[in-house]
Amino acid sequence: MNKPPLEETRLDRWLMAARFYKTRSQAADACNGRKVKVNGKTAKPHKIIRKGDEITIHHHDRYRDIKVLELADRGLPPALAHELYHEEEKIRLTENDIEFIRKMQKLEHRNRLKYKGRPTKKRRRDMDKFRKNGHTF
Repeated sequence: MNKPPLEETRLDRWLMAARFYKTRSQAADACNGRKVKVNGKTAKPHKIIRKGDEITIHHHDRYRDIKVLELADRGLPPALAHELYHEEEKIRLTENDIEFIRKMQKLEHRNRLKYKGRPTKKRRRDMDKFRKNGHTF
């Protein structure tokens, strides 16, 4: 039995079908957390989307601009799910850029403080001695 093609569907169902989120509840949480915009406006999970809508997703610390090409309300295999949308790549990084970013991340990691949480007794004494000499953090 063939279903007629969808004219519209809920945003959270489409995000799950397009495999941006594993579950519908994760997609709904992202929408409620103001991480998803449809046509430039913040959208709730029940927002109805149609072909041609533009979706912006803030996902894994980056923004993704997506144009809806097809609609689906059920999970699809990855090859078919990728056909539901077109993602525009705004920035293309060269190998030099990627290498520079990795070096900066290593330096940042190396210079990070080792201490987390409450200071130990020795660390507290060191901080007091530092403050006594007129220094501030």
